Amino acid sequence: MPVQVNEIIIRAVIDSGSKDENAEPGSKGADTADIVSECVEQVMQILKEKEER
Repeated sequence: MPVQVNEIIIRAVIDSGSKDENAEPGSKGADTADIVSECVEQVMQILKEKEER
């Protein structure tokens, strides 16, 4: 019997006060943009698969 997930909750905590000693200045924004774009791609893929059902 297949299992269907009706709802998924994703929570994230971003601590903007922390310092990263190894990161270059300005690279944090680029990393954040990469993470956001990857999340958007995954959500769009999930929605596409949901429409196909």
